[in-house]
Amino acid sequence: MDKINPIFTATATSIGGRNGHSETSDHAVNVDLSVPKEMGGPGKPNTVTPEHLFATGYAACFGGALDLIAKQHRKDAINAKVTCSVSIGTRDKGGFALAVKMKIEDKNFSKADLEALVKEAHEKICPYSHATRGNIDVTFEIVGT
Repeated sequence: MDKINPIFTATATSIGGRNGHSETSDHAVNVDLSVPKEMGGPGKPNTVTPEHLFATGYAACFGGALDLIAKQHRKDAINAKVTCSVSIGTRDKGGFALAVKMKIEDKNFSKADLEALVKEAHEKICPYSHATRGNIDVTFEIVGT
């Protein structure tokens, strides 16, 4: 396990699990949760799931990592569109697991150039990618020119 020198820490508290409420200590995130109907829950309107939050965080983090790598190559990927889909499902061994599909779009790059930047961001920079590697199936779709 990698040791880190913390730069920033976000803290959140959740009460009631998947049918409860989660909020960060600074109140920047304040959400009600509900199990979706597809998973046998009530699927209450205007609620989120942990998968929504993970997908949002991973998409934003990966977009930042991609732009950082691009800048290191004297390029700009600040307008890259990163769409992260997080699926939850049952495991053969019991319990549940996640799978991630990332779609990266930037018409300012050829597909080959964008693939190279995405690979580097995924392997070297993005902490979500580091955390999921070997634990969650992460696949990429790259859309360039």
